[in-house]
Amino acid sequence: MGERERSLGWDANMTEIARMDELKQELEELRALVNTLLTIIMEEADGVQSGSAQPITPLPSLGYSM
Repeated sequence: MGERERSLGWDANMTEIARMDELKQELEELRALVNTLLTIIMEEADGVQSGSAQPITPLPSLGYSM
């Protein structure tokens, strides 16, 4: 195998390695995003922690519609 073939093979391998590194980085970012979203879903499933849920009041339940 000539020097040109070895050089082309090296470049192809380095390109593939660089692409794998990019994919690994993207995978880690997606994992972090999924973990964040799951945390939000688990912690705020009822809306109480964020303050968006209406507080339960001692008013009569007649006349309310949900």
